[in-house]
Amino acid sequence: MAKTVLGIVGGSGVYDIAGLENAHWETVKSPWGEPSDKLLFGTLSGVDMVFLPRHGRGHVQTPTSINYRANIDALKRAGVTDIISVSACGSLKEELSPGTFVIVDQLIDRSFAREKSFFGPGFVAHVSMAHPVCPNLAKACAEACEEAKIPFANGGTYLVMEGPQFSTLAESNLYRSWGCSVIGMTASPEAKLAREAEMPYALVGMVTDYDCWHEEHDHVTVDQVVKVLMANADNARNLVKAVAPKLGPDRTPSPLGIETVLDTALITAPEKRDPQLFRKLDAVAGRVLRKD
Repeated sequence: MAKTVLGIVGGSGVYDIAGLENAHWETVKSPWGEPSDKLLFGTLSGVDMVFLPRHGRGHVQTPTSINYRANIDALKRAGVTDIISVSACGSLKEELSPGTFVIVDQLIDRSFAREKSFFGPGFVAHVSMAHPVCPNLAKACAEACEEAKIPFANGGTYLVMEGPQFSTLAESNLYRSWGCSVIGMTASPEAKLAREAEMPYALVGMVTDYDCWHEEHDHVTVDQVVKVLMANADNARNLVKAVAPKLGPDRTPSPLGIETVLDTALITAPEKRDPQLFRKLDAVAGRVLRKD
């Protein structure tokens, strides 16, 4: 039976994972450039874990400057089978107050200045993103929130904005009219690249503020966000501790068939594929490329 190697991508305020056995940081090189930081390896409740701070320790990368391709590629090279992302976000709904964790199930991508695919000219592929989140991982996250007594909402749409500035009032109200639950800056292209790398992905949005739409709350400031971030970061670590045993060391495949999504995604004829791009895809798409 396949073994679980759980990747955790930590967002703002989450720069390490406490309680790992045999914890050690390692540099993992990627042909896509430099990942945000070294990767933290260890085990938790018998589950192999790999942690990556999305913004780097000390928070040195902006949402746009993050090398998402290098990050996902490095996790794949490290043997990660599944990814749980924890990400700070703003609330677009009254009932989702600061401190609430939202187990996201849908995304709307409004980012525009990022590389969003491992594939490109000379090697084209199209993967489905109809359901961007793996239900197995989402269920485990919800159960972990219950166990750790973290206030949470099960399901919600995450609006990805480019940033680094926060929303205008008009933008915030527009996204509310679309039915979005939370707004953040990092879920895409991370979720899309995880899908191309055939790694099931779940996203936990950690609400820090009400964005700027809420008339009874001050407009979002970094000071306000940081205060809630610290409390959320503690709960994020509690979530990780609770979720590891729920997934367990023996891996259950995603019901969405994510592990084989590239079987029907590659469209460029083998004899037309760009050799340089082919080589860079050795980790991300190695399972299918070795067949050709």
